[in-house]
Amino acid sequence: MKTAVVFDSAGTLLHTYRVAKDIINDSMVEGVETTTLTCSAKGRALVLLYAHSKNIINEPESELLSSYLKFNGITFGVACSCGVVTIGDVSDILYSDEVAKTGDLQTCIRKVWSCCKKLPVVAMNSGVIVNKNIGRIEYAITSGGRPFSGAKKTIQTLQEMDIATYVASGDRTDKLMKMADYLGIPHGNVHGVSTPSIKAQIVKDLKEVYENVIMVGDGVNDIAAMKEADIAILTEQQKGKKPKILVEAADYIINDVSEVIEIAKKSNLQK
Repeated sequence: MKTAVVFDSAGTLLHTYRVAKDIINDSMVEGVETTTLTCSAKGRALVLLYAHSKNIINEPESELLSSYLKFNGITFGVACSCGVVTIGDVSDILYSDEVAKTGDLQTCIRKVWSCCKKLPVVAMNSGVIVNKNIGRIEYAITSGGRPFSGAKKTIQTLQEMDIATYVASGDRTDKLMKMADYLGIPHGNVHGVSTPSIKAQIVKDLKEVYENVIMVGDGVNDIAAMKEADIAILTEQQKGKKPKILVEAADYIINDVSEVIEIAKKSNLQK
């Protein structure tokens, strides 16, 4: 194989519905782009919680989220951050916050489930945004997604063209595996809980194996990987305003994941 295509998941392969609860202002934000929200203030980190939604829902809503996480030994992964936010910083806040309740996260889970329960949901994740500069959990977040209509056919066509397909995403690996099974992407080619720097390293490592590596993403956390790739594709299939810095990092801007096929085909023939 000469060419490999690396996909982000949410917003790229999956049409994703996200909601966040602003815990400080006690308000809901729907259709939020979590990476953009995270990167809009220094000291923030987007944290994935390795807890099943059903288990969270069964907890008393008045219980402190930090107590629930600590008592049940819930671990986490950092998807991205704005500035330097260490694992230690996140851990200190996550397990000691005295404001966020399990009920805040339950509200997000129920909202997403009410919209996605009739769809073939492939990935559903919950987490929080912590802020090192104020030492607390700012937002509770849940997302649910289903594959874009052309995603499965796109992956199959690329593989028939002898083009390798990979996933590098900030989402949880176990959730991504369900999506990979549906789309036909080998488990060994799926990289979960990938921060921007890890995504970039994945692309860099693949360039040692393939003559051409394409990165397909839709958020600011994909910029480093897009810059590292031989070809950077920004997908706008999931609507929403894209930051200028993200647009400028792209060699191609597409409106449907299937458009990757022709770009990859052209690239494969040129190498």
